[in-house]
Amino acid sequence: MTSVQVDKHDGNEAAGSATGADEGYQRGLGARQIQMIAIGGAIGTGLFLGAGKAISKAGPSLILAYAIAGLVIFFIMRALGELLMYRPVSGSFSEYAREFVGPFAGFVTGWTYWLFWVVTGITEVSAAAQYMTFWWDIPQWISALVFTTILYAVNLISVKLFGELEFWFSMVKVTAIIGMILICAGILTLGFSDAGDTASVTHLWADGGFFPKGIGGTLMTLQIVMFAFLAVELVGVTAGESKDPEKTLPKAINTVPWRIAVFYVGALIMILSVVPWDEFQPGVSPFVAAFQKMGLGVGAAVVNFVVLTAALSSCNSGMYSTGRMLRDLALNGQGPKFFTKLTKSGTPLVGTTVSAGLMLVGVWINYQWPGDAFNYVVSFATISGMWAWIMILVCQIRYRAKADRGELPESTFKAPGAPWTSWFALLFIIMVIVMMGVDKDARISLYCAPLWALILGVSYLVLKQRNPEGAAFIKR
Repeated sequence: MTSVQVDKHDGNEAAGSATGADEGYQRGLGARQIQMIAIGGAIGTGLFLGAGKAISKAGPSLILAYAIAGLVIFFIMRALGELLMYRPVSGSFSEYAREFVGPFAGFVTGWTYWLFWVVTGITEVSAAAQYMTFWWDIPQWISALVFTTILYAVNLISVKLFGELEFWFSMVKVTAIIGMILICAGILTLGFSDAGDTASVTHLWADGGFFPKGIGGTLMTLQIVMFAFLAVELVGVTAGESKDPEKTLPKAINTVPWRIAVFYVGALIMILSVVPWDEFQPGVSPFVAAFQKMGLGVGAAVVNFVVLTAALSSCNSGMYSTGRMLRDLALNGQGPKFFTKLTKSGTPLVGTTVSAGLMLVGVWINYQWPGDAFNYVVSFATISGMWAWIMILVCQIRYRAKADRGELPESTFKAPGAPWTSWFALLFIIMVIVMMGVDKDARISLYCAPLWALILGVSYLVLKQRNPEGAAFIKR
């Protein structure tokens, strides 16, 4: 929030400006880093690996699923952008939920988003350790320990170093996708490589039609598609540490449509034009399949490096966001006070340390007992990530209503078409959750939600008794 907005909102310093400096953070993230964090958040293993399963379920119509879901993601990000320009804070999701829905909503959102990144960090660092065995036969626990330690150190040194590392992680992913698009375009126009004789855009509709598995098959891939976009909202967590949030955040958010158009829709159009959809297998990266079709043996090594980078990028983001979310909860009396401690460079010391420790414990459990119980918890990451999106939309709808009535200052970055676009995105997410319940393979994602809700409900009742202030919204 700008100083003018603060004055208009409260008229005194009691409310605070809720900026990074007031929260104790340092504004070390520049425009270049914010842009790449936003891009990297939309590109992960969901595209490089998960798309293979989705293609086998939906065929070329997966392109349409990504396009529609991408539009919904844009609505979500513009809703978030409107809130960020109203009040840019580091713990944005829980802060807005606390203000516009209630203290309990903020409590649930903060702890759920923290759990989402801890679980995601466990799975990603485990995956990264497994990817390393492609080149070297070393115990996976050693790789997991080394990766976690390095990323932990990076996140404690400074937010600028985190941003720089994330910049280069994202650069690798972007370069890989653009390279694949250019290679496929060359094959389609010049006909080189082993795939040159059969490559054709007619594969998009000639092999069973654009909807070879029917509309139902396309709908059943929506949970896979939405999972691929999880973490795109991470740019909101950087609000309190961006050098110029009023300029960098809107610019990053407005690039969402072309990012999705190029990296998802564009890449899939090219790959499915070179390789017929029915040649893809679940569990096999579409990028690997495309390289094999081209006769390029180096493809497996290239893709392995890229997915390793994507996994480390996700874990790095997890380290960053968990510390900030725990500190935000503690500052609002909804978490232990020791989570408020910062290093001299302005990074959350205790919150990041505890989260990194849990990631290592989770990796060890995953290696020792890779059974169904652990898979349930991992699958819960999908639904917990969607909870953050739901809260963003609900908060934006309520904020816009208050702003229109003159009760709150208007945001300098209004979401176009809101609140109708927010309602559409909200209904779309609800539909995806329903589809997850219908699909036996995705239903597992919903099993842990009631248990986690019970844990949070009991914890909140204890909080209200021990610290009543934590159950009341006090804007910082």
